[in-house]
Amino acid sequence: MAQNNEILEGVLSEFEKLAAIPRKSGHEQAVSDFLKKYLTELGFAVTQDEKNNIIADKPACAGFENAPLTILQGHMDMVCVAAEGVTFDPLKDAIKLVRDEKFLRADGTSLGADDGIGVAEAIYIMKNAKDHGPLRMIVTVDEEQGMTGAIHLDAKHLQDAKFLINCDSENYDELTVGSAGSVNLDFSREIKWVKPEMTAAWQIEVKGLLGGHSGERIGDGRGNAIRTLAMTLAALSAEGEVELAAFNGGKARNAIPDDARMTIVTDLDKAAIEKVLNDQLERFNKMYGSVDPNARFELKNVDMPEQVMNAGDMTRLIRLLTILHTGTFAMSTVIPGLVETSANLGVVETTDTEVKVQYFPRSAVDQKLDEFRFMAEEWGALTGFTAHIGTQSPGWKENKDSKLAKIMADTFKKQNGKDMKVETIHAGLECGWHFRKNPQLDMVSIGVTTMDIHSPKERLLLETVKPQVDLIVETLHEIAKM
Repeated sequence: MAQNNEILEGVLSEFEKLAAIPRKSGHEQAVSDFLKKYLTELGFAVTQDEKNNIIADKPACAGFENAPLTILQGHMDMVCVAAEGVTFDPLKDAIKLVRDEKFLRADGTSLGADDGIGVAEAIYIMKNAKDHGPLRMIVTVDEEQGMTGAIHLDAKHLQDAKFLINCDSENYDELTVGSAGSVNLDFSREIKWVKPEMTAAWQIEVKGLLGGHSGERIGDGRGNAIRTLAMTLAALSAEGEVELAAFNGGKARNAIPDDARMTIVTDLDKAAIEKVLNDQLERFNKMYGSVDPNARFELKNVDMPEQVMNAGDMTRLIRLLTILHTGTFAMSTVIPGLVETSANLGVVETTDTEVKVQYFPRSAVDQKLDEFRFMAEEWGALTGFTAHIGTQSPGWKENKDSKLAKIMADTFKKQNGKDMKVETIHAGLECGWHFRKNPQLDMVSIGVTTMDIHSPKERLLLETVKPQVDLIVETLHEIAKM
């Protein structure tokens, strides 16, 4: 393989190609078409399935034809989040990359290293690795929202393989061997609009929260902007007459919301509103301030809206948003320090006709997700919302006899002079679906070191790229000897 700088620049060159193509979850046609064309031009046998998953095969190098087939796997979509005040259209705008000596980040938006850098590494390795057995690269769609690509991937693409290396983890020295399951729970209600009766209109916004990935960061005890704003709306309603014209917050179901905003019409004066906001901020700080210290409210007078929700619809929304617990439910009794079960109140959106809520539980115990599905129906019935139950993604249980995990852990120690951390994580990975389709598949998940994913602060630690590539390449060499 190439020298340090050549590997880094080679991988980043592949990543730049992906960053130039808008690829928000659920909108992957353009990037899928690009991958099909590009990988075909590189000489690989490429399949683009009906969901836009990409499967690319490269034959074994001479002398290694009898080695087992290994899959390199990642996802092409990304969570698109922009910083406060940044104009960004995730369906049209490319990611603007900013690089210094230590990090690669984006200018005002999420970077998309989750999982663009994993895909870029896989392409680089498929192009440049030598002395390996048969290789297959699988790049799925919609991992971030619903794992649609993994769910609908034809099992035939997994059943002839022995090993799978998922390239979607966040620390180069961690070897993931298990992950949590999840289920998408959505709620919706048609809105009955009426003319406002109160005297003044205000916009109230919760800002400055840390946010972050709802799996990796949910155990940190960070605040949730949507829940904070819902509690504030309830507190304002207890002080005077309040009408609600809009309530919006969050950017993705699997990202802890760092901001939320609402427009109200009320007879409360500014001083009374500010007192409630100060009380709610004090309450927030007592609960979350030690880990999420920069929360704030912004209040501004706005033009009177033409319509507001009727009182019943506003009450039902408050009820739902305050019933839905967000954060950690239970810690693992098997693995100390690991979150076992959690849920994230990820998105609330008010449209001209309805209000929609996205709620995202995770658990290492599938039966607890079954309970969430049951509770969603009950919550909907109690609040007058329609519950929409998504497909439940299975958890991925650790294989104690994994040959691949041993090869990778031993190789990492030889290359880096330290042990690799072997762990099960609370975040969801597509490996659960792969395992369901081929229980004999020996899998691990690895990744370069990325920080603050699913946020505008997302960044990639450049010095971890070469060690990651070296680890995969040497692992492929070891597999080829089998």
